[in-house]
Amino acid sequence: MNQAQAHPQRVALHNEVHARPPEAMTAPLAISHIVMVADAAQREASRAHVAALLRDRHLPLPDERTTHIRMDLGAFRIRWELHTEFVTWTFSRPFDAAGFGEREPVTAQEFVPQDWLAGLPGQALAALHLWVLPTQQFGSGSLVKHVLSDDTLVGSTVADGHGEVYTDFAIHADGFSRMVLLAGSVTPRRLGRLVQQLLEIDGYRMAALLGLPAARESSAVLVSAESELAELAEAIRVAGRDEEPKLLDRLTRLAGQVESHYAATHSRFSASAAYFELVDRRVADIGESRLAGLQTLGEFINRRLSPARATCAWSVRRQDALSQRVSRISNLLRTRVEIEQQQSSQALLGAMNRRQGLQLKLQATVEGLSVAAITYYIVGLVSYLAKGAHAIGWPFSAEASAAVAIPVVALGVWASLRRLHARVFDA
Repeated sequence: MNQAQAHPQRVALHNEVHARPPEAMTAPLAISHIVMVADAAQREASRAHVAALLRDRHLPLPDERTTHIRMDLGAFRIRWELHTEFVTWTFSRPFDAAGFGEREPVTAQEFVPQDWLAGLPGQALAALHLWVLPTQQFGSGSLVKHVLSDDTLVGSTVADGHGEVYTDFAIHADGFSRMVLLAGSVTPRRLGRLVQQLLEIDGYRMAALLGLPAARESSAVLVSAESELAELAEAIRVAGRDEEPKLLDRLTRLAGQVESHYAATHSRFSASAAYFELVDRRVADIGESRLAGLQTLGEFINRRLSPARATCAWSVRRQDALSQRVSRISNLLRTRVEIEQQQSSQALLGAMNRRQGLQLKLQATVEGLSVAAITYYIVGLVSYLAKGAHAIGWPFSAEASAAVAIPVVALGVWASLRRLHARVFDA
């Protein structure tokens, strides 16, 4: 851009619309798709693992920012994708569809180096064999004997009636589930999108269900916490003042336990909710409609996933409700303790006021003694002064002078102390 400086992330953000694009595909095609749950270290190890496979074939290696690879390795084609919680590996190759359904079909996974395949980092969450066939001459009956199980067979038309898909949602002896797609008149680019959507339905469906074990474990924790909270609420209702600090301590520890459990499971439940939404979108995207006598994929998935989705959602609501109840009861108990503390403070202030009143009374009592003492010393000074003055002609004796001075001095001292008290209290 010549007119303005480009944002440093502009290119990367623009290219997000092209992230993990589907590939154009033509039938017949055998696909093996594996979803490996992996932590951060295992996701990085998967990058090194795919690099080792490419290095052996003298192919370009991924850099540290690469999150998606698709490459033809001759015997098979590989697609590697790095996600937030898992890594997906997709292997595909053309195959001879003649006689499909009459014997065990060939899989793409068979052509991948088995030692290398066994070392995939992480734990396998989903594994799927998908066979894409060129025509619709393969009816559902021909798929059952050697490919899919008739007991749980599910199927529908897809791509607005241009293709058909069949699966049994069962894990077979090799550890893979199976799906058959009859491409019919679907164009190669739309077929690539359809295959990617079907693979994502299987992977996201399993990823969404990761929240179910957490929800079941959470249920036991929540039952125990709810029971303890009910006991605490009853104990608080009948508790005396001396028991409240202990109850507040118990309630605080319960609040910590609830919040800790919430923090430990919230991300899992949030992720499961997002995966459930992705499954719904992918099912809607394949544009399926009913085949006579068979459940559609959407109906089967919705029926089987709805209880798990409801369980996860109910666990989230119970956690929120429990957290709010703990918070309310904690606030009530704290308010009760604060009110009692305020009452204690008021009682303390009342006692202090009473003590100050007593001190003032004592001070008033002592004040009379202070007037007498001060008067005594001042009259003594007057007596000495009268003695000296009598020697030089003062007509009254010292005793007479002192006697006359006593009421005058006492009244003056008393008046002075009152004025001093008035100034102090005014200030």
